[in-house]
Amino acid sequence: MLALRSDKVRALVKKPRLIKYRGLEPGLRDGRGFSLGELKAVGIDIKAARKLGIPVDTRRRSMHEWNIKRLREYLSYSKE
Repeated sequence: MLALRSDKVRALVKKPRLIKYRGLEPGLRDGRGFSLGELKAVGIDIKAARKLGIPVDTRRRSMHEWNIKRLREYLSYSKE
């Protein structure tokens, strides 16, 4: 379920809508990192996330449930 690249977790973000595809929902892609709101929902701050190797994108403002779920899975996986 997790998109692990060398034991790293990546955020999923929506692809941009293109006019040539008539504004259809294009799907998801790997993002730069998790937003501050997603980290806060899980209960960690930026320092702790970077220490754990979790990428953080400070420019993102959206919060997606699938990213929060991925973070929780990753944190439970890393604790074991």
